[in-house]
Amino acid sequence: MNNHHLQQALQTDWSRRTFLKRSFAGLGGIALSQFAEGMSMPRIFEQGGLHFPAKAKRVIHLCMAGGPSHLESFDPKPELNKLNGKEFPESFTKGQQLAQLQGHKLIARGSFTGFKKYGKAGIEISDLFPHIGSVADDICVIRSMVTEQINHDPAHAFMNSGSILKGRPSMGSWLLYGLGTETQNLPGYVVMVSRGDFPDQPISSRQWSAGFLPSRFQGVQFQSKGDAVHYVGSPEGVCQSTQRQVIEEVQRLNGLLRDHHYDPEIETRIAQYEMAFRMQSSVPELTDMKGEPQHILDMYGVKEAGDGSFASNCLLARRMLERGVRFVQLYHRGWDQHNNIEGQMPKSAKLTDQASAALIKDLKQRGMLEDTLVIWGGEFGRTPMGQGSGRDHHIKAFSIWMAGAGIKGGHVHGATDELGYNSVDQIVHVRDLHATLLERFGIDHSRFTKKFQGLDYKLTGVEPTKVIKGIIA
Repeated sequence: MNNHHLQQALQTDWSRRTFLKRSFAGLGGIALSQFAEGMSMPRIFEQGGLHFPAKAKRVIHLCMAGGPSHLESFDPKPELNKLNGKEFPESFTKGQQLAQLQGHKLIARGSFTGFKKYGKAGIEISDLFPHIGSVADDICVIRSMVTEQINHDPAHAFMNSGSILKGRPSMGSWLLYGLGTETQNLPGYVVMVSRGDFPDQPISSRQWSAGFLPSRFQGVQFQSKGDAVHYVGSPEGVCQSTQRQVIEEVQRLNGLLRDHHYDPEIETRIAQYEMAFRMQSSVPELTDMKGEPQHILDMYGVKEAGDGSFASNCLLARRMLERGVRFVQLYHRGWDQHNNIEGQMPKSAKLTDQASAALIKDLKQRGMLEDTLVIWGGEFGRTPMGQGSGRDHHIKAFSIWMAGAGIKGGHVHGATDELGYNSVDQIVHVRDLHATLLERFGIDHSRFTKKFQGLDYKLTGVEPTKVIKGIIA
């Protein structure tokens, strides 16, 4: 076939495809065009709307990466203290998964911290967290968490996605897929990472992956230090009007490709070009904290805005929430304390305690806590047995706390046994946490699905899962 005939064939094929798509399948595009720059209708509204009245509009997840010890934070154990230095009872551990303590003689390690009662309910909180103690009436401490993964990366993956398999969407991505975002100028899901002074475990970007969902729903990592987003400014010699013309031409070509070939990632590409252009003005405005009063900086403990600290990240996160970002995750690395827990944990707590509490106070004074869900915690807990001068990983008991969005303040949910080894009362599985997160946003976890490879997938999987009704006001 010569070039002339080939060109005619392609034109005929293009015309036929274009006609069919625009006359039949193209009808869907009419509805799609009602939404901004290629962003399709949120899944929940495709399915008929929210399942319950929503109490939350946004969420901030304060991730204490490495697994902070519940025994030195939110779960005092006087009986363990009495057993300190003695052999740990075999009845608790026989046949159990013990990570790096397997085959070792197990010696009880009591807490090196004291505990005080805080708030009207007298919630016992470690001396390492006095600032969090000051907001005890606003938080709900869950002392009966359990998970399934005993190593860091799979435990983070399980906490984020309910699965250790690669390619599963994170809970932030599920929320964006279901509800969309309230901002067109910033990503709907943002992640930031800070770290302490000690060697720690890396955080994989798969923790905020969209998995098999369209990639526009994945988390976007902002840098904690320096420019939050690399290359956010225009190149030297390129003005915005010129850049706008380039983007419009690229979008036109992407639109032609979308008409010719259905691929959700083309929609993502179109939306992300527009997002990147708008971020050139929205990100510098977001990160410019010169307008923040000194008393707010002092409340968070910010020494220098944008210095990479957890405190600075917390303040920046509040600014993101104000601007419509749906889901913010702040990872603080440095809680993997197998050794020297007495030297390291106080420093990790000091870097995070004040800002965590300040975030609650700040959201509350702005009227945002009532519809912002705050979650604080690690991927698992720590053993009540010693490992050198620290504690080993532990999946059968750990503590987190939650606040806002109709969560009971001044409340303790669940309990561990007298030595802090097993969660024994009102046990909360990670999947239950996910179900409760969705419920606060008006979503029934059992009805919120995405078909992939012939199966209907859910954030909460197929195992029995429940909303934690005991923590809801």
